Amino acid sequence: MTHRFARPKILASQPIDRAALVLMAVLAGVIGLLLLGGDHASPRVRDFSWQARQVGAAETAFLLTFSRPMEHASVEQNLQIEPPLPGKVSWAGRRMAYTLLNPAPYGTEYELRLQGARDRFSKAAANNPLQPFVGKFRSRDRAFIYLGVEGDEAGRLVLENLTQKTREILTPPSLGVFDYKPYPDGDRILFSALDRNNQTQDNLNTSLYTVTTGVNPRSPERSIGKGSSANPQQANVSSSLSSTPQPAKVVQRVLDTADYQNLKFDLSPNGQVIAVQRVNRKNPADFGLWIVKSGEAPRPLKTDPGGDFMIAPDSASIAMAQGQGMALLPLDAAADPLDFLPKFGVVLSFANDGSAAAMVQFNRDPTNPTRSLFWVTNQGKATELLKTDGSFLNAQFDPTKTLLYVLLTKRVPGDQYIEQPFLVAVNLKTGKRTDLLVLPIQRDIQMNLAPDGLAMMFDQAVSTEAGSAGEGVAQGSDGRAIATSRLWLLPLQIDAEGNPTKMQPQELGVNGLRPYWLP
Repeated sequence: MTHRFARPKILASQPIDRAALVLMAVLAGVIGLLLLGGDHASPRVRDFSWQARQVGAAETAFLLTFSRPMEHASVEQNLQIEPPLPGKVSWAGRRMAYTLLNPAPYGTEYELRLQGARDRFSKAAANNPLQPFVGKFRSRDRAFIYLGVEGDEAGRLVLENLTQKTREILTPPSLGVFDYKPYPDGDRILFSALDRNNQTQDNLNTSLYTVTTGVNPRSPERSIGKGSSANPQQANVSSSLSSTPQPAKVVQRVLDTADYQNLKFDLSPNGQVIAVQRVNRKNPADFGLWIVKSGEAPRPLKTDPGGDFMIAPDSASIAMAQGQGMALLPLDAAADPLDFLPKFGVVLSFANDGSAAAMVQFNRDPTNPTRSLFWVTNQGKATELLKTDGSFLNAQFDPTKTLLYVLLTKRVPGDQYIEQPFLVAVNLKTGKRTDLLVLPIQRDIQMNLAPDGLAMMFDQAVSTEAGSAGEGVAQGSDGRAIATSRLWLLPLQIDAEGNPTKMQPQELGVNGLRPYWLP
């Protein structure tokens, strides 16, 4: 049987089909014109890493991310920051990094404006400029911590906020504070204190505590602005905040004094490690450094006993006086010693990036004993900066690492041994010394440089004439109780040659000891 198949019928064109074909043709033509003429959408700023953020001295660079590649010169010429923040620019694709030459002065609000910048590839760039952009950020408050000496503040930590014009006592009256160090974000303070409610304790039975300040850093991630420059190709542009801080005055004990006496301590720059000098109550020969890390049990550092110590900027090593020199030891108990500097006996400070240190050499001349201050680089170069027949009490690098501020003493001629304190600055590039201030004669004095490098603070203490300090009462190096103390502020202005000019100190109207700026 022969099968015959019906031939398919071709459907007649319908009006809706014709309309669809016409529409597709029109769209194809429009797409073609766009491809030939280019994208006419205005370029814009997609992300500003410091938008609505609060930045500190550690954050020295921000990122601008654009929607398309930009003409670099047009962006750099039209970028405005008020108040001005001088800096340098680097590029990687659509990202621009702006690195500050100096930290943003604290307690200031800033506005960034960019308009008139041009797209690199658009043919009609002159008629299609960047969408105007306005960004706002601010630097941290100008604030400091001090140890109170009078009234309700006596023996307690106090937070003074110069920007907000507020003052708050942080620690409870039951704890008599002896020493303290702020954490790197300023949200907590590590301190040693005596429990005043425990009448059996003496001044060597201090425990370690932390107390919250209530400060919220609200800083961009450290990967954006850490250090002196930024790589826009590697930087993380997310602006996640630090963990939400607790309210102020929350106290937690870190290390008790049940089996060991806690003496001097230091806090690592990253806030993750505490080094404590401890002595066993039952066996005084058991004396040395202990390491306390977040989330780990305290452990002794396996090394020979030593003297003065300071955790290095890498937060992984510690400099400690041992024998006839200064040893650089790893905080990892399993690692070998890193270095030994037989020439020096004390390290006063490190540059914040670890590139240099200020160290003291004891010149052993029986007829004329003196001390020399050296600038020691991480390349091993040692340069003598100052020499005195008195003491070097403190030294701090400024944020640019070109100036070293030094608190030193000099013997006053006469039969009685008296030391006159001075504050000087040394330009590390030129070696020029600038005498800034002659301070009142006193046994104990402490200075602290503001994180933006624009002010120095110091105390002027007065001890009681007789008697020793009681439990939880601030005391001087001679063991006498501190009767009162005033805090002073020295503004710092840098001239065209990079040296600080002499300024008159200002009394702050605050009675306290050991002032320390919040980072």
